[in-house]
Amino acid sequence: MSDPEPVLRVVSLVPSLTEAIASADRSALVGVTDWCTHPADLDTVRVRGTKNPDTKAIIALRPDVVITNKEENRELDVRRLREAGVTVWVSVIETVPQAIDAMEELFDEVLRWDRPAWLATARSLWCGSPAAERARVAVPIWRDPWMVVGRDTFTGDLLARAGLPHVFAGHTDRYPSLDVAAIDGAGADVVLLPDEPYVFTSNDGPEAFVRTPTELVSGRLITWYGPSLVEAHAFLQTLRPGHRPQASSDSTSTS
Repeated sequence: MSDPEPVLRVVSLVPSLTEAIASADRSALVGVTDWCTHPADLDTVRVRGTKNPDTKAIIALRPDVVITNKEENRELDVRRLREAGVTVWVSVIETVPQAIDAMEELFDEVLRWDRPAWLATARSLWCGSPAAERARVAVPIWRDPWMVVGRDTFTGDLLARAGLPHVFAGHTDRYPSLDVAAIDGAGADVVLLPDEPYVFTSNDGPEAFVRTPTELVSGRLITWYGPSLVEAHAFLQTLRPGHRPQASSDSTSTS
């Protein structure tokens, strides 16, 4: 029996994985979400958002596989696609090693493509011993109400491995809703304000914190998995309390 043929038609409902797939063969992407902002010049069919995809449009695209993530996408949409006979791959990612493992599975077993070179680099950078702790951070992801990164998240694991553990890692919720004063008084050395999913800016976010220094960061570099992991490693090594990173915010999408 011959080996299965490589996948030719892909719909991705996960911005991080859209970027990963595009790095190997963007022509295979026949559909992506409105939030798939990388690569910036990706020209393909948009199938609405990660939480409200147009399943009829996806089915009409006749994909060989639809790429999804347990946290990013709804079980209802996965079920509807599968009931229509569409193959759907679901990743579960809460740590950096899980992300690397999932992407290796994606290329090896799902797409049956050669792995892109950045994937081995990302594994070597992120899957060894964590860096020594040099600062404690807090990471709001929304305001009105304020919400922060809590327990068991990819972002929390990424930051801890970079030597930047976050102060709400032991919270009972994954994304707790807290009063801004509680965030400001939690003992972080710096509050990281990403540009996604809420778009924090120099005029919207920093003014709320009285005790704790803030840094605006690209959400892609602390919430996305894919080629951005290589860039994120270099960026996070420069991050010190009171030292403004050189990388600028460049994304308004979800992972």
